[in-house]
Amino acid sequence: MKLALDHLVVAAADLDSGARHVADLLGIAPAGGGAHPRMGTHNRVLGMAGGVYLEVIAIDPDAPAPQRPRWFGLDQPAMRARLAEGPFLAHWAARVTAPDDLSAWQARHPERIAPAIPMTRGDLRWRLTVPADGSLPAWREGGQAAGDGLLPTLIQWDVDAYPGVSLPPQPLTLAALAGSHPRAALLRQGLAWLGAGHLISVEQADGPPRLRATIDTPQGIRTLA
Repeated sequence: MKLALDHLVVAAADLDSGARHVADLLGIAPAGGGAHPRMGTHNRVLGMAGGVYLEVIAIDPDAPAPQRPRWFGLDQPAMRARLAEGPFLAHWAARVTAPDDLSAWQARHPERIAPAIPMTRGDLRWRLTVPADGSLPAWREGGQAAGDGLLPTLIQWDVDAYPGVSLPPQPLTLAALAGSHPRAALLRQGLAWLGAGHLISVEQADGPPRLRATIDTPQGIRTLA
């Protein structure tokens, strides 16, 4: 499948700090959003040009703990430690559109694609791939794995008015999505298999994996990382 970039995911210890982080960098604060009771999280959102949007996500302190691990690795110690340092661009999602069907694709390749679980928030309905342990998706080959936020979560919206088209587009344009990873070749293999290789560029680099989005704003080019 050839996928489209759906949204960027900024993880934060709480929504207020995440929204301030985005506003300080891009000049516009995410707003609205809502709760995800199944995952015990909540979000705020920001429309961008070209049908792309940005999501700030955090654990909802007022929600009961979910019956499963939260998505995007939010329950994992490494993610908790990283969030203690401040909000950051943790992940991204790639969109599957009809007539392609995410659930059917996942059923054909369960060893490659995590289960596509149904989600709702208000009038929104969608399916999203989430590993059973809540971790970020990874590509595995020859006993090695690479993901770490750079391999996308897959999403399919089951409503016409999904956020990429329903949110008011702000004067923000995603110029490029890129990252670095110590197993870049393995990661590029996974991106190519998914049909997402045209959406992100990945370079080889030692050290922790990094994801960054170059965004054109009214104040000039900014890098969200």
